[in-house]
Amino acid sequence: MHEAPSTRTARRLAFLATAILVVAFDQLTKQLALSELADGNIDLVGSLRLNLTFNDGAAFSVGSGKTTGIALVAAAVSVLVAWLGLRANRTMTAVGYGFVFGGAAGNLVDRALRAGDGFLGGRVVDFVDLQWWAVFNLADAALWVGIGLLVLDSWRERAPDGAPEEREQPA
Repeated sequence: MHEAPSTRTARRLAFLATAILVVAFDQLTKQLALSELADGNIDLVGSLRLNLTFNDGAAFSVGSGKTTGIALVAAAVSVLVAWLGLRANRTMTAVGYGFVFGGAAGNLVDRALRAGDGFLGGRVVDFVDLQWWAVFNLADAALWVGIGLLVLDSWRERAPDGAPEEREQPA
């Protein structure tokens, strides 16, 4: 059973729009953090504060000092995520992949354009500090939102008896 091209196009647009919005808001918030937090932290509510830091590792500073290698792996995974997102056969799946791709791309922009050591050697701007968790940014949060949506969507597509539901075949 084939689907209408407009449905497939709508899912692709959902993927692209989500990814573009995530990258745009991520870069905007990072620019605001760079300009507004240069003089120090801003305490918000409870343990939540804005605290400017720079990460040259992967999530939670794992692999610190291996910036280029981490960026190359992230770029390769991003290509796979984009391919999956553009081929998604459900809107929530497309949006989930859009969040994941946008989050990865937002941090890759930092690796490519911020001062650092060599090709893709820039450090990622982090600024959301809960003081009991690693400091992170909007791109990091978007990755987890996307993963959550993908998990929810995979649960939703199962029938009540636990068998996978019939799905339309991708074109």
